[in-house]
Amino acid sequence: MADVGTLNTTAAGIDAVAPKLAEGPSGPRPRPAVSARNIMLYGTLIIAALYYLLPLYVMVVTSLKGMPEIRLGNIFSPPVEITFEPWVKAWAQACTGLNCDGLSRGFWNSVRITVPSVIISIAIASVNGYALANWRFRGSELFFSILIIGAFIPYQVMIYPIVIILREIGIYGTLSGLVIVHSIFGMPILTLLFRNYFVSLPEELFKAARVDGAGFWQIFLRIMLPMSLPIFVVAMILQVTGIWNDFLFGVVFTRPDTYPMTVQLNNIVNSVQGVKEYNVNMAATILTGLVPLIVYFVSGRLFVRGIAAGAVKG
Repeated sequence: MADVGTLNTTAAGIDAVAPKLAEGPSGPRPRPAVSARNIMLYGTLIIAALYYLLPLYVMVVTSLKGMPEIRLGNIFSPPVEITFEPWVKAWAQACTGLNCDGLSRGFWNSVRITVPSVIISIAIASVNGYALANWRFRGSELFFSILIIGAFIPYQVMIYPIVIILREIGIYGTLSGLVIVHSIFGMPILTLLFRNYFVSLPEELFKAARVDGAGFWQIFLRIMLPMSLPIFVVAMILQVTGIWNDFLFGVVFTRPDTYPMTVQLNNIVNSVQGVKEYNVNMAATILTGLVPLIVYFVSGRLFVRGIAAGAVKG
């Protein structure tokens, strides 16, 4: 009897499913791999990639050629005979004003400027963002508004007053003065990024820590910091890129012996003495841009995570 019941149930199930099977597969029809939409999408991406990669390709192949080959005029052709002499000259022998030690001196000046500026600005901005997001105090909204306004004031408006201030305190023309300038100018936008990130974190964590008796620094160091690696990477990439590539502040607030790498690159490329060595200029340009490029490629995935996690939310 049990077998008969089972057979009847199975037959009934088959009878119920049969009409649906006869109708054919349901759901959206799969899109073809080659379609007008895909052609338009990938075509646009390929054109955009070529637009940005072509100048880099020209720079690389030109930096690996000798001047006789460059004078033939075909800038897109690969080098017939690869030479690294332009790279050596750009790093250690090219003349930047009265000095002929290449970009090496400017590189170490840029390192001494970038590292402390990034550390100081991120350390202060992270605390500011944390305080503005989780600790309401009298005047916090006014303070935040002033910071936001400071992020959009043109640099040129403030150059002369800052020159006067640095001169009066005796650090104009020094690397320390330029570090202070970069730290101050980087603080408003970084504070905005950190505030928006900390606001996006679960508020229950902060409240639970307050209930357990944790104070300002305990919550910041033990709870907020371990959860904030992506936004710290975002801030680091933004600061390294901005400070390393800066030319205006470098040429205004330093002297020839403390010029950063970008100012020395300008002196090499725009030199009017001797023969124009395009291969050396290209090699010097690539060397100057390597540091922010390497930083981004090493930490690019965390950069995307930080942006997606609320770094640019208003």
